[in-house]
Amino acid sequence: MKIVLPGGTGQVGTILDRALSAAGHEVVVLTRRPRRPQDVAWDGAALGPWAEAVDGADVVVNLAGRSVSCRYTPENLRAMMDSRVDSTRVVGEAIAAARRPPKVWLQMSTATVYAHRFDAANDEATGVIGGTEGGVPDYWAYSVEIAKNWERTQAEAPTPDTRKVALRAAMVMSPDRGGVFDVLLRLARLGLGGPVAGGGQYVSWIHDEDFVRAVEFLIAREDVAGAVNLAAPGPLPQREFMRVLRRTWGVPVGLPATRWMAEAGAFALRSDTELLLKSRRVVPGRLRDAGFAFAWPGWEGAAGDLVRRARAARAGPGRLRARVGGG
Repeated sequence: MKIVLPGGTGQVGTILDRALSAAGHEVVVLTRRPRRPQDVAWDGAALGPWAEAVDGADVVVNLAGRSVSCRYTPENLRAMMDSRVDSTRVVGEAIAAARRPPKVWLQMSTATVYAHRFDAANDEATGVIGGTEGGVPDYWAYSVEIAKNWERTQAEAPTPDTRKVALRAAMVMSPDRGGVFDVLLRLARLGLGGPVAGGGQYVSWIHDEDFVRAVEFLIAREDVAGAVNLAAPGPLPQREFMRVLRRTWGVPVGLPATRWMAEAGAFALRSDTELLLKSRRVVPGRLRDAGFAFAWPGWEGAAGDLVRRARAARAGPGRLRARVGGG
């Protein structure tokens, strides 16, 4: 198959590009900084010669958007919104204009669309969309609006011959350098991987191999459209999540952090505490109903595999580096 990855240079794009290319597919990456023969230049905002790559493709997986690994200032939040909505709009325009449109358009979304909650898990049928819950910073609602506008832009695109799926993805865990697992592992190795603000907030995640397998599954399942949660069936509280990671690496303790300590740490890392403090208790209702079988359903097994691969990468040459965002 010919698969086009707009914004395919970030962490998730690197994972998909690597796996799909290894499986024998023709993968074209749309990027602002083309470096390889399979890379095509685009700006993520306007139609251009890059649209020729979409015409005749079998699949488009749009991953474009400003990285969430930043301070959530008004300027950065607006850039997150604009980059996601604009790129989704223009991908829709390219598909609509294609003489031979792709059969399926998988559009990256986020599990952040769901409410901050502890009482029950969020699946696609009964999950609570966030933005109105109390006791959280006001700007968290803007993150939900980004996700809603992202999905709405895809849903409203006039592409009647192309099936559309919105990927409400949890954190994708891979040993690539610079990815979210790499950051969490570094904290654990430094003895800083303890409970944050009590550690009761849920962490939703998905192993990188299951993420790729889920994408392949959704490409093949012509009966699945709309929003789909891409998350392992075993979300768990942050304190337990980090306890398992510490134990797997061999670190006996992890210093706890209060909310204000988390704020200071996030500021130093030029990131935001929403990534640590929001309870994302998300489960894969539609994937499971459709018969998808997770290779890594539990965090203990997944952490063991990821740590093994991280150790191997550190011991060998050619270590992979991946950015969290793609463009």
